[in-house]
Amino acid sequence: MKKLIFHEKTSSRWLIFSIDFLILTAAFILSYLIIKKFQFSELVTSDFLVYLLFFTLVKSVVFMFMRIHTGIIRYSNTEDIFRIFKAVSISSIFFWLFSKLVIIPLVHFSVESLGAVIIVDFFISATFLIILRITVKSLFSYIKSLESVDSKEVVENILIYGSDKKAILIKKAFEYSQEKQFKIIGFVDDDPDRINKNIEQKEVYASCSISYLKNKYGVDKLVIMADDLNAENKNSAIKTCIDLGISVLSVPHSTQWINGRLSLNQVRNLNIEDLLQRAPINLKKDNIFRELSGKRILVTGAAGSIGSEIVRQLLNYRPEMLILCDQAETPLHELQLEIEDYHPNAPVKIFMANIQNAKRLRTLFSVYQPEVVFHAAAFKHVSMMENNPFEAILTNVLGTKNLADISLEFKVEKFIMISTDKAVNPTNIMGASKRLAEMYIQSLNFHQVRDMSIQEISESKEVPTRFITTRFGNVLGSNGSVVPRFKGQIEKGGPITITHPKITRYFMTIPESVQLVLEACAMGKGGEIFIFDMGEPVKIVDMAVNMIRLAGLIPEKDIEIIYTGLRPGEKLYEELLNKGENIIPTHHSKIKISKVINFHFFYVERMISELIERMDFDDNVGLVRKLNEIIPEFKSNNSVYTKPDEIAIN
Repeated sequence: MKKLIFHEKTSSRWLIFSIDFLILTAAFILSYLIIKKFQFSELVTSDFLVYLLFFTLVKSVVFMFMRIHTGIIRYSNTEDIFRIFKAVSISSIFFWLFSKLVIIPLVHFSVESLGAVIIVDFFISATFLIILRITVKSLFSYIKSLESVDSKEVVENILIYGSDKKAILIKKAFEYSQEKQFKIIGFVDDDPDRINKNIEQKEVYASCSISYLKNKYGVDKLVIMADDLNAENKNSAIKTCIDLGISVLSVPHSTQWINGRLSLNQVRNLNIEDLLQRAPINLKKDNIFRELSGKRILVTGAAGSIGSEIVRQLLNYRPEMLILCDQAETPLHELQLEIEDYHPNAPVKIFMANIQNAKRLRTLFSVYQPEVVFHAAAFKHVSMMENNPFEAILTNVLGTKNLADISLEFKVEKFIMISTDKAVNPTNIMGASKRLAEMYIQSLNFHQVRDMSIQEISESKEVPTRFITTRFGNVLGSNGSVVPRFKGQIEKGGPITITHPKITRYFMTIPESVQLVLEACAMGKGGEIFIFDMGEPVKIVDMAVNMIRLAGLIPEKDIEIIYTGLRPGEKLYEELLNKGENIIPTHHSKIKISKVINFHFFYVERMISELIERMDFDDNVGLVRKLNEIIPEFKSNNSVYTKPDEIAIN
């Protein structure tokens, strides 16, 4: 029935303009007649026709300029009514001024009569324009309700988190959906001044009332906005919904809405990343800008999860040049296309290279002369590196050494290495290789400033290169991480595989971790290992259960969870500090400095050389023994190298 009255597409804007034009014209004629006491003969005088011509011209220009005709009538709200009053008022004032300055000297018509006509016209035209919109809106709602009864379509009960103007627009988008039937139960909010108030004939409830509303109204979905919501309260509401079996939908930030209006095509199911998000990080962007603006910056591993986000954020700080280095052709090409789409004039250079190749890196530095290096290139998958320890050493250790040595040679200002919490008391080859890379970076930094005081290091600009390390845990959504793996398993109908029921991990979002990397770059004086506040560790099984529930499924009923046992080199829990390390606070609450044991540069350099020499013998066990010798805290766990570790220690 609805389709007989309302076409599937929104009525033409020009049709709306034409109807408004007719209403404005009729309102002026009626106002004129009222002032002239319904002397219809006045309507055919030349004076009236001149006024009518200029009146319609002025009103049309103002209404078009204010885009009154672009609004979708069935979505009309108090904001649209205000815009109508504003347009009618402005056009009336313009018409009166135009008449007084131009028309009255030419046409014999009293100013008093003109003012009376304009005042009467203001009320009549505004009233008729508003009545039109209310009538169409009410008619649409009535027909939609009849269709809902006739079709017996399932109606989904919706709660909206928030109660501001954007929440009202979200309500409109759901109420007037032509694809599904939605019923808005109300709004939930944490603001005590709004609770128990009525907005658009819907009550505002406290967020703690979600359970009550579920029982009373059978709430099916909670809609969460990205704008200005307290992360703690939002997460609490989301967890309540997950426990109650209420689906959670996420609405993008209002800046991403189409022409200021939300399209339901933009609404998506909540992701686990949304649930684990924390309060936004407050950065000292001026410090970062001073540090990076106008600089030639190299990012290694630029096509990876962390590296590509570093690139995206660096583009905001106006570097003179951004050099993207990676050996992965396809991901690097995709990043290049993304930059061309969103930053077409960005000063970006693409350089394909393997950091194991010192000659190739030297060419890069000779051509582009980078001043700052962000080193994110590394092999990171524990199980892969357990089976390929030579590649772990060649990339994570030798590659880092190549890059650091050449950076020093070319007098790079700052070198920031991305490390991992797996380098802390390592139990696998990957973690041990990253720990050795940390040791080399630190020892190289201290070697070049060995004869300088702390104050001289802090103030001097003569330090050739300041080497800085950042250490943090898992990032959500990175390539090959647990979140995309679980998503794929859920999409296939399960099971979800977890290595151990007690295994925990620290998690950060990729943008959050990169923000802290840039902050550490700005504050680093050289030689620090910066540790990021990772929040509380998350049980992987809890994450899996939440992801199943977010998908609208029941754990162990719809999706089975299977425990497969710890993989080689895997820990039950990660650590952020090595034995003997302490932490020092910084001005940023989420960044600490690890007070570590300093190693002599020539010792670390010699140990790395001996480690590389062992690679000629194709002896994995010998390689592990040498790593144990260099890094005493390295203990292989649940691995084929466990016994060689014990032999090396004894």
